[in-house]
Amino acid sequence: MLGADQILDLGGTWYDKPRDRNEAAGHLKAFRGKVHHLVNGLVVVRDGERVWAWEETAKMTVCDFGDRFLAGYLDSSGSEILESVGAYRLEGPGAQLFERIDGDYFTVLGLPLLPLLGFLRQIGIAET
Repeated sequence: MLGADQILDLGGTWYDKPRDRNEAAGHLKAFRGKVHHLVNGLVVVRDGERVWAWEETAKMTVCDFGDRFLAGYLDSSGSEILESVGAYRLEGPGAQLFERIDGDYFTVLGLPLLPLLGFLRQIGIAET
C-alpha cells in the first residue's frame, strides 16, 4: 500500500487545500511576494509494516502579483485550484505565479515520482 500527502508551509503556518474561491484568493494573497515550501511525504506499507518512506520539499518563490492578475487567474483556473494545496496548478496557468522554483517537478505536483520509481526498481516491481 502506498500513502502520500502534501502540505504547504509558509513561515510556520500550514495550508491545506482551499475550500472555496474566497479561501483560495486569501491563500494566494498570503503567498505573493514570499517563499513557501511544499512538503511531500510518501510511505509504502506491506503486511502492516512500513518498508519505505520518503520526504521531499520544494521551495517556491511567488511573484508579487497584483489583485487584477489574481482575479484573472482565479477566473481562468476555475474549481481545479481547489484540488491543490497551494491553489495553483504548476502544469497550467499557475506557473505564472512564480519567480523561482527550487525542487523536483513531481514533488510540486504532489508525488515525488522519481524516488518512488527507484524504490519500485529496487524491489523488482518496476524495470530499468
